[in-house]
Amino acid sequence: MILPAPDPAFEWQADASGPVLVCRALAPYAAHFFTTRPWALGSRDPAGSEAGPWAQVAAAIGVDAARLIRMRQVHGAEAIEALPGLPPQTADIVIADTAGLALAVQAADCIPLLIVDVHTGAAAAAHAGWRGLVAGAPRRAVEALARAYNSRPDQLMAVAGPSIGACCYEVGADVRAAFTAAGAEDVERWFRAERLDLPDNPPFRPLPSRARAGHWYFDGWRCLRDQLQAAGVLREFIFSPQLCTASHSVFCSFRRDGTAAGRLAGVIRVTPAGGDSPA
Repeated sequence: MILPAPDPAFEWQADASGPVLVCRALAPYAAHFFTTRPWALGSRDPAGSEAGPWAQVAAAIGVDAARLIRMRQVHGAEAIEALPGLPPQTADIVIADTAGLALAVQAADCIPLLIVDVHTGAAAAAHAGWRGLVAGAPRRAVEALARAYNSRPDQLMAVAGPSIGACCYEVGADVRAAFTAAGAEDVERWFRAERLDLPDNPPFRPLPSRARAGHWYFDGWRCLRDQLQAAGVLREFIFSPQLCTASHSVFCSFRRDGTAAGRLAGVIRVTPAGGDSPA
């Protein structure tokens, strides 16, 4: 299996279940990773059970299955606070400051976002597709950490996982209109008439260099960065692997594979702060 080269802030690591992507900057503050297609989550379970795949994720992050907190994601921006043994609740953001809990999010083109307070160890995991970005999921995650644990935005580190890029993600007028209706001020920065050519992220199928009439290439990576910075997260504390899920078969992509896509997971373990701050 060929593993694409991520941004230098990231590295590939081996796990018994398959390769995982890790952010070097986040590693001193919290154990975390983003899974790939070889993991059981990356293929549809014919029995319909998720217990086995998620047990693998829990074991790999070093917690019991009951301490891996997941959500029933609905493409929104509601936040919940994690509790041990909590069954999946309807939300797209989960936060915690309890040592030994792990927070998980799943995606298959949407952005899996992990956030940690580098001074306290409080953490969040968020799911942000275009609907979540319209709803301000990155900002809502930052606000949830501030409200629950007095986390300061300038002391948060935010790490995005692989997601679909503007090299592959053509959207219609309904998506742009949703951002405009929500009062977004940077729409012109996020919707491109021209496909973003990224040498390390080839389009998954032939796509015109210029979007069709009434369509745009959506740059969710820039949208995420802009929203996090607007919420007070420092630019130098925001990391993205710059890898498109649709471009590389090692990742799960709904846009590329439809209902057979499977899912990748982003997971972070809450760890009491003990290292030096990068600030």
